Amino acid sequence: MPRSIWSGAISFGLVTIPINVVPATEDHSVRFHQYHLRDMGRVRVRKYCEIEDREVPQEEIGKGYEISRDQVVAVLDEELRDLPLPTARAIEIVAFVPAESIDPIRVGEGYYLQASGTVAAKPYALLRKALERASRVAVAKFAWHGRERLGLLRVRDEAIVLHAMRWPDEIRDAGTLAPGEVRLSDDEIAEAEHLIERMTREDLEGPDFVDHYTEALGQVIEAKREGHAPPEAPEPEAGAGAVLDLMTALRESVAQAKASRGEGAEAEVHELPRKTAAGKTAKKAPAGKTAAGKSTKRAEKKTEKQTAKETAKKAAAEKTAAKKAARRPRSA
Repeated sequence: MPRSIWSGAISFGLVTIPINVVPATEDHSVRFHQYHLRDMGRVRVRKYCEIEDREVPQEEIGKGYEISRDQVVAVLDEELRDLPLPTARAIEIVAFVPAESIDPIRVGEGYYLQASGTVAAKPYALLRKALERASRVAVAKFAWHGRERLGLLRVRDEAIVLHAMRWPDEIRDAGTLAPGEVRLSDDEIAEAEHLIERMTREDLEGPDFVDHYTEALGQVIEAKREGHAPPEAPEPEAGAGAVLDLMTALRESVAQAKASRGEGAEAEVHELPRKTAAGKTAKKAPAGKTAAGKSTKRAEKKTEKQTAKETAKKAAAEKTAAKKAARRPRSA
């Protein structure tokens, strides 16, 4: 378990729960340093004092607030920890709300809250169990990193998680980004819903949810370490050509989603609606009628027409023969 990065208490009405804050996530990104490529010398950023014109060690560096160019007020870390604010050393719960009422765009990094000591174990477990049974999340206020923040407390497994939240005025308005009015048919919307249904998952496990970028970067670094050329990028799969029709793109996407999950692609592939000369969409045949059934029906109709034509032709020939026989003179 990583080290605690903050300690304080959860204020839950008159209940106080001492806690430690522990990072809940890890960053597995590959880190690079800066080097001078000519001689591979390390390039470093050094901190210099403008007045003394010398490099300053970290222990001599602190925070300051610039009131004007000529006046700067130094603020010590100890003074920030002891701010005259109720939330300076406590996560103060102010409300409980349904989780779905929180816009995810306001939710930030997650941290585990760890009960600090045996005294905190029972109230900690009480809050966790109450949140579970009420199907609620807690909204709290706390002071951290130089400002007062909103926080969201939720249950994950056996732990309480704290998410830093953004204030409402920190969310930019997305109204200007939306496209103008777009006309969509019911068939297009239904096909998009069908695609969503096919791509729905119960979890985020499997090869689709692996960091392939980090894997590929590791292969490049290993190849260069051994003096080999980096592996070549795979050729992109040949596409089926530009798809100009939105409905065609949706239906092909549904077929691909089904194929990727090992499902038969034949059972539910829909035909594109045919348009008549008047521009109206032809009515779809009932689902129970297969292509084979339609072919059989057409063959039967064709046979009936051909039989009727042959019968009429035969009757006409017999009638002509009768007339010719009637005109012949009878022999004595």
